Amino acid sequence: MHRIRLVSVLPAIVLAACSGPVATPGAGPVPELRPGIPAGYLSRDALPDSLALLPPPPASGSGALAADEEAYRSGRQFKGTARWDQAITDSNLRFPAAAGAFACALGASVSEKATPRLYLLLRRSMIDAGLATYAAKNHWARIRPFAVHKEASCTPGEEAALAKEGSYPSGHAAIGWTWALVLAELSPARTDLLLARGRDFAQSRSVCGVHWQSDIQAGQSIAAGVVARLHADATFQADLQAAGQELIRAAETQPVLEKDCSADTKAATSTARSARPAER
Repeated sequence: MHRIRLVSVLPAIVLAACSGPVATPGAGPVPELRPGIPAGYLSRDALPDSLALLPPPPASGSGALAADEEAYRSGRQFKGTARWDQAITDSNLRFPAAAGAFACALGASVSEKATPRLYLLLRRSMIDAGLATYAAKNHWARIRPFAVHKEASCTPGEEAALAKEGSYPSGHAAIGWTWALVLAELSPARTDLLLARGRDFAQSRSVCGVHWQSDIQAGQSIAAGVVARLHADATFQADLQAAGQELIRAAETQPVLEKDCSADTKAATSTARSARPAER
């Protein structure tokens, strides 16, 4: 398997996560990458090898690259809209804010206090999903769309760092789809809502102009491999079971969701409309 250089990816994925207390009641000792930063569930050798699993990014002059360009231009229409604002929010992988990314679709608040095992599961699986993209990222070093077109993204303050990092596959898309799949398992009655939210979370990277559409699709493919591999990990399975119990208790004690979901609804509506075929 292609070895991932952990030091080289710490700034982008690990340091984007919230550093803070890792000790979680009932979880037992949690390994750390750095003080306050939990490790993922999977060892480096257990991560799916994105370089081996993914095809090369679209070649110059190909139909696939033309489709990427069309998707990029389509995303520009959202600038200044609720969908653009949602894409900015979705770009934030820092905890505790990131813990609420799927709260509306899940119908439950997620926090270190109310759902500590679920909170930990999201933090650790984020590391796994993010790191699994880096073998291909580092190899292909694809230039991001905002840099190619010399146009502003939705997060201009992050552009300098993003420009130094490969675009293919999308780490955000891998993380969002990993969360969507895991949460759908925890709350099967809300599967459609959670998967739709995972789709929108991933598509936010196109709206932002920081990923090509093929980057997003490749990230989702890697997420599927990560989730499959996580299910063979005993610690993940224990946290998954505990998180399910937390959601049951939360439904009984906190039936009213604290988060305002109007922004998510507007963003989802905008995404759905943009996906419809043009009328002729």
